[in-house]
Amino acid sequence: MTSGPRGESDPAGRSDPGGQGDPGAALPPRMTAALAGLRDRPIAPTDKGFGRLAAGGTITAGGLAAERPGLFGGGFDMPVMVLREAALRQNVESMAAYCAAAGVRHAPHGKTAMAPQLIARQLAAGAWAVSAATIAQAQVYRAFGVPRVLVANQVTERGAAEWLAGELAADPGFDCYTYADSLAGVALLDAAAAAVRPGRPLKVLVELGYPGGRAGCRSIADALAVAEAIDAAAGLELAGAAGYEGGIHRDDPQATLAAVAAFCADLRTLGALLPGPRAGESFRQILSAGGSSYFDVVCRELSAPRPGSAPAPEVVLRSGAYISHDHGHYAATGPGSRPVAAAPGSAPVPEFAPALELWAAVLSVPEPGLAIVSAGRHDVSNDQGNPVPLRIRPSGPGEPGYRAAAGLRVARLDDQHAYVRIPHPSDLAPGDLIGLGITHPCTTFDKWRVIPVVDEADRVVDAVHTFF
Repeated sequence: MTSGPRGESDPAGRSDPGGQGDPGAALPPRMTAALAGLRDRPIAPTDKGFGRLAAGGTITAGGLAAERPGLFGGGFDMPVMVLREAALRQNVESMAAYCAAAGVRHAPHGKTAMAPQLIARQLAAGAWAVSAATIAQAQVYRAFGVPRVLVANQVTERGAAEWLAGELAADPGFDCYTYADSLAGVALLDAAAAAVRPGRPLKVLVELGYPGGRAGCRSIADALAVAEAIDAAAGLELAGAAGYEGGIHRDDPQATLAAVAAFCADLRTLGALLPGPRAGESFRQILSAGGSSYFDVVCRELSAPRPGSAPAPEVVLRSGAYISHDHGHYAATGPGSRPVAAAPGSAPVPEFAPALELWAAVLSVPEPGLAIVSAGRHDVSNDQGNPVPLRIRPSGPGEPGYRAAAGLRVARLDDQHAYVRIPHPSDLAPGDLIGLGITHPCTTFDKWRVIPVVDEADRVVDAVHTFF
């Protein structure tokens, strides 16, 4: 039986020799029941994109899967965001295979999509846990029965910390971790544990940061002081160390990679200096990092051998945006965007495919070189660049298929309009549909409460509910 930190067995009760989890494992009964309820949950006329369809009768994810209506001509209102089933499946399977080959655990960050149906796919593929950025996100996960949550952030509200301890008390099968980067934060977590008395300690990772970063101790010495306080606290358990490398940026991409590697090396050094198990205890210390841009560097650095006979840590990746990938930020910064010199026997770089597409209608071609399209900042992200035109579905007579959106460019977005530059006046006409790629999924999912899932023939085979 795999041991967790401080000698606790895996609450799922599974042997886990590879560290990633149990691919194909059954979901917990509570989660299965909650997902069944979501499958039968009516989609309302107020859910964007479904207005006409839902007004005509009860629409559910299960019903869509059974009926498989066409995305085009099936009653959906434009604009509508869709997920490509084939890309979703490829991304989940590719990351699961990568983590298994690399010998690391995966706790995908659920904040990208906040979609229990997608979380279920990741857990069924072998994910060890689900990461949350806030207690509100953790509460969504728990409402759907997620059995292990890594709150990858500081919890500094007393009520929130007591809720977390209360979940431990209420459910012996629930496992959770959180962060601390200050003595005050440690004291707050310990006070919450003392107030609730969950019957087992709250597991805490000391967070290491870097100058200008979002959180985390600014030096290894400071992190060791926080770790010692965690280790001494009666209601807490020091489970390891964590950090976040995704915010590191240099003007030169190679300099960025070097800085990410240096930060991960510091995190590895911190882990080697943390207090070891107490007498009679055995556990594998956790080291956690890994956004969706540099997880290959994280794996390489955190899994590097330790000097002497020090036990290897349990490396936990938190990459989450890979599930949908994109046509912008992660496409340009992820491992697939750069040559990766894989060492013999190392895990091959996974291949991800963009899964999110926004379909919108051409409203006007008011002047040469410009088309106005029915999608804007309320529908799609633009914090990492404007969406990318992919293909056009003409509305006029003739062949109803696609043609490439060659030479088209989204110049800017208003709240409800996209300004698309077109090389020739005949490229677009009012009523045409245009498919747009996403440049940053993390600020796109939150604009949609229900997202149709489509197959390669543009039939709707499911619908994903989000909970932001």
